[in-house]
Amino acid sequence: MNKIDTIVSILNKDFPGYVTPSVTQVAAQNHPFKVLASTILSLRTKDEVTLPASKRLFLLADSPDSMLKLSLKKIEKAIYPVGFYKTKARTLHHISEVLIQKYKGRVPSTMEQLLEIKGIGRKTANLVLTEAFNKPGLCVDTHVHRISNRLGLVDTKNAHETEFALRELLPMKHWKPFNMLLVTHGQNICRPISPKCSQCHIYDYCQRRQVNYSR
Repeated sequence: MNKIDTIVSILNKDFPGYVTPSVTQVAAQNHPFKVLASTILSLRTKDEVTLPASKRLFLLADSPDSMLKLSLKKIEKAIYPVGFYKTKARTLHHISEVLIQKYKGRVPSTMEQLLEIKGIGRKTANLVLTEAFNKPGLCVDTHVHRISNRLGLVDTKNAHETEFALRELLPMKHWKPFNMLLVTHGQNICRPISPKCSQCHIYDYCQRRQVNYSR
């Protein structure tokens, strides 16, 4: 078993002991629009804020049509205090309008179509592909970028570079779970500041790049 397979195997064993990431919880409902909306809300927002905000919003609107019937003020009130909640309310309105006009209210299931919609970037598109449609995708957020570099798997400057470096490095079978596993590991163990290295089960496989202090 190579280093990557070993890391993924260990993190898979750790995963049941932690809280499932918010978008993954939403994805269990098999509702692509909810996955897309929840992913938008999750950007630059902690899971403990994202999930309750998503639930409040979906009580009011769970489709593009019902979302457009809400005023921006109602959306803002429902999703507050997610980061940039006013901008995200406008984004949800715009995306809902495009979905109705171009896709008969359905969320498209290809990277190309998703990226054509203003407000949807590669991170969001990848997460929607994997969580809503069970398609290959490699979602790279701050956790995946940080931990991949700490481990020494890649040497990249930003999430965009990390995604394409990991696409070359990881077998496709690891693409979908990699985000979920590293996000969970990052939230609980491999924190941005003072990671809990003494509790880390993949410590022996980590180069600990740019880790100056740990617990």
